[in-house]
Amino acid sequence: MTLVAPPTIVSETLGDLFEEIGTREPESLAYVDGEQRLTYGEWLVGADSLAAELRARGVGAGDVVAFWLSSCVDYAVAYAACTRLGAVATGINTRLGPGEITAILQRCEPVALLHEGDTFTVPDGAPTPAVMMSRSAVQAAWTAGNELTDRPRRDPADPVCIVWTSGTTGLPKGAWFDHRALRASARLSDILSSYHDVRMMPVPFPHAGYMNKLWDQVEFVINCVLTPTPWTAESMLDLMVTERATMGWGVPTQWAKVVDLPGLAAADLSALRLCSTGSAPVTPELAEKMRTRLGCPIVVRYACTESSSITGTRPDDPPEVLLHTVGRPQAGIELELVHDDGTPVAPGEVGIVTLRSPCSMTAYWNDPERTADTLSPDGWITTSDLGLLRDDGNLVLRGRTSEMYIRGGFNIHPLEVERVVADHPKVSRVAIVGTSAPTIGEIGVAFVEPVDPGDPPTLEELRTFVRERLADYKAPDRLEVVAELPMTSMLKIDKRVLQDRLAHAD
Repeated sequence: MTLVAPPTIVSETLGDLFEEIGTREPESLAYVDGEQRLTYGEWLVGADSLAAELRARGVGAGDVVAFWLSSCVDYAVAYAACTRLGAVATGINTRLGPGEITAILQRCEPVALLHEGDTFTVPDGAPTPAVMMSRSAVQAAWTAGNELTDRPRRDPADPVCIVWTSGTTGLPKGAWFDHRALRASARLSDILSSYHDVRMMPVPFPHAGYMNKLWDQVEFVINCVLTPTPWTAESMLDLMVTERATMGWGVPTQWAKVVDLPGLAAADLSALRLCSTGSAPVTPELAEKMRTRLGCPIVVRYACTESSSITGTRPDDPPEVLLHTVGRPQAGIELELVHDDGTPVAPGEVGIVTLRSPCSMTAYWNDPERTADTLSPDGWITTSDLGLLRDDGNLVLRGRTSEMYIRGGFNIHPLEVERVVADHPKVSRVAIVGTSAPTIGEIGVAFVEPVDPGDPPTLEELRTFVRERLADYKAPDRLEVVAELPMTSMLKIDKRVLQDRLAHAD
């Protein structure tokens, strides 16, 4: 695989980097969004024009600007405008409910809110931003050609963006990042970025996979190809072919649908140099399908909202590593597995994943209590993930601390069992949730999307399948066949919804 490094840059802030690249390569494509194409020169000019309008409306350096916008060119220009103005950008996923939106607005108190539609109804209990701009007003502002004069100079340690956790374990938390962290993230992208890549961008823009990767995109002068909303596997495959994508990226839920498309075998994906997935657990079955059907090297990455890089597999890793691990720590990442009390676990034991990273968040925005719970004074992040480090240094994820349940005195990590159940020929997707039970304490309930709704697996079939591969006590005790598993706004299985179902059923 041939990687091309970009020319050396001199910028120390993202706002300066936009100017450096926008003036050096104004004709290079930055986005393909349906029929709309935006160059780096147009991105810079549009960002300055919108920044000038925001400043005229009272937005200044250090103010928070929130976007309740779909993933589109307008969102990208708004983000760049904030970096040019020195404001702090944050995205609110348009699929979030009123409670989550209220929590976000209360926490970050944005001065401005850029929104879809002509009007935006602020939920009860949430502060109303002083500046409200519809998407049509945003479009008019960035295409007006206004000049941004006396642009404020920013320090590399100043905040750039706030990225909200997906809320799978409670109300969202806002991890904020400075310019140094975003630049470090670009350094750790490694094989994921090559100069003038054409990169698929199928994830929501408020996701860390976009917000934390903007420096990387601009420095490598990458063209991001946006998939239509609502996302479909067919549209993603079509764009990979027509736009000659060189870098394929998506969450496991998306790749699972792409690799099963009947038209995949005949599709011309010869431009692809690499495909990557992460953000949620990857089953061995999916990794194998990606490896054999996409016609290019595959890597699996593991990261979290609080750190945009942690571990990753490598293209030259044997299939066994790709199928069963999330790889080794990236260069410059320190990783340790610990007990609940913070002491290191013994080799080969499951522990809580902790890490120290140059691309980690500075803190949770206006949230010192939850910051102290997650980030130590010397920079160590305690995740909610459980993992095991193999002798070869590769990390195997076992699930989340909040998902573990205790059955008859034995700790059971759902992810380990889910990986096995997912290999059953009658199972399309599975999620396992612990629930209380008399005498034994807790049991595991398997929610299964069957391959064939007319021929779903039976509980005994799944229990036998698991017992042949794992300890017998890890086999699920109940089976719930569902048409479709619920998903969060970030395309992860929403186990809170499943837990609620069990609570109301009992």
